[in-house]
Amino acid sequence: MARPPAPAFAAARALAHSACPCGSARPLAACCGRWHEGPLHLQAPDAAQLMRSRYSAYVLGLTDYLRRTWHPSTCPAELDTDPAVRWLGLQVRSARTPEPGRAEVEFVARSRLGGRGHRLHETSRFVSEDADGTGVRWWYVDGTLHAGG
Repeated sequence: MARPPAPAFAAARALAHSACPCGSARPLAACCGRWHEGPLHLQAPDAAQLMRSRYSAYVLGLTDYLRRTWHPSTCPAELDTDPAVRWLGLQVRSARTPEPGRAEVEFVARSRLGGRGHRLHETSRFVSEDADGTGVRWWYVDGTLHAGG
């Protein structure tokens, strides 16, 4: 008789098969989860995918992934996610590559905290380079917030 899976393993397995938080409607493991861990860890193929995977990392509380995808020149010394924030959805408004190795992604992320809804409307900047000696890949650099959320 097979033993039932351990609770932590069962929860992780169920999460991997649930819809990705980025809103793609694909399972997490086939979407942003593949960039979070496994053989494709940190290898998002473009800035838009990296941005979606970072949103999913915020939803899932993956602060190590957020730090490892934040350019070393702009990454804050401390990075804490608020577990009380409930992320509600992501809308990517545009993604462009003004020149090779540089990209911008405009998005709106909706959340709820303390019973109040919030909108984060940002244009994020990304670079593709070898910033840490591990090879060329996409990095979040910084973002410009849009007035009014």
